[in-house]
Amino acid sequence: MDTPRSLEMFQGSVQAEMRRLLAGHNLPLYDMIRYHMGWVDAAGQPTEGAVGGKGLRSTLCLLSTRAVGGDTERALPVAASLDLVHNFSLIHDDIQDRSPERHRRPTVWKLWGDAQAINAGDSLFTLGRLAIYGLLQHDLSAEKVLKIERTMDETCLRLVEGQYLDLVYESRLDITEEDYQTMIGGKTAALMETSCYLGAFVGTEDPVIAQCFKDAGRHLGYAFQIRDDVLGIWGQAAEMGKPVAEDIYNRKKTLPAVYALAHTEGRLRQELHDTYLEETVSDAGAQRALEIFDVIGARSYAQTVAERHQQAAIEALERTGLPQGELAPLKELARFAVEREF
Repeated sequence: MDTPRSLEMFQGSVQAEMRRLLAGHNLPLYDMIRYHMGWVDAAGQPTEGAVGGKGLRSTLCLLSTRAVGGDTERALPVAASLDLVHNFSLIHDDIQDRSPERHRRPTVWKLWGDAQAINAGDSLFTLGRLAIYGLLQHDLSAEKVLKIERTMDETCLRLVEGQYLDLVYESRLDITEEDYQTMIGGKTAALMETSCYLGAFVGTEDPVIAQCFKDAGRHLGYAFQIRDDVLGIWGQAAEMGKPVAEDIYNRKKTLPAVYALAHTEGRLRQELHDTYLEETVSDAGAQRALEIFDVIGARSYAQTVAERHQQAAIEALERTGLPQGELAPLKELARFAVEREF
């Protein structure tokens, strides 16, 4: 499907807020961050056209604020914080997975090395925390700001726990779907859950409505990650900005892999085990894994699970009782999560 227009609705304001937070920071360290964000090239020169990510988390935040009748301008510091923290996780993720490219450009570690890439990621994490203090200029109470800060810190901890499990699972073949859900509940769903929750929290004093947005964000996060699993195996390199079947080469326990490992027997099961136990997965091993996935319907199974979470997200939004017109952009993003090709 085409990119939802809502993903472009707030990005000018969010990008301006993030750039403001980096203004005045002139060490080359910050050019590494600006490069990762897609604002400059490797030489520090401004880029033309869109290079960075989708801005999905900041968009979810601001759409949630608007849906509950809040002022999106007041929620901008939270939206910027969410995107900065997300990008911190991407820089570290690229190091851990040895990913050479992101958005069809060399990753930060590939250009500047692991150690400096870690510094860039740590700086983004800190900038994300500092961004939240901007809420104090929008007449939010110190108590509410503290609650938001705590929620973000708890979310970051869940994110790192999920990434820890992702790496641990690479060398294991006994991962269950429950294990998998715990992992993605941290590494992906936690930040999307918080995006919707904090957006609503800024805009309303109704805890029941805020909880509905939290539930919707969690299910949307599950749907998004499972679709990412599908694209990480079967997506086109030109659209994804990274190699086809990268998740197989990295021995990631994505939902298709978990399903396949649990539902194959005999020779097929042994062949999958052999591939996922290789220290370096061969092209032949990756190709054979793809063939086995197709035989047992791993792709269609994963897509079906993603669509169940999409529906659960929509049902959570419906429970708010808010006008359909206000919920429509969020529902469109839920659809985008499971139908996108990038």
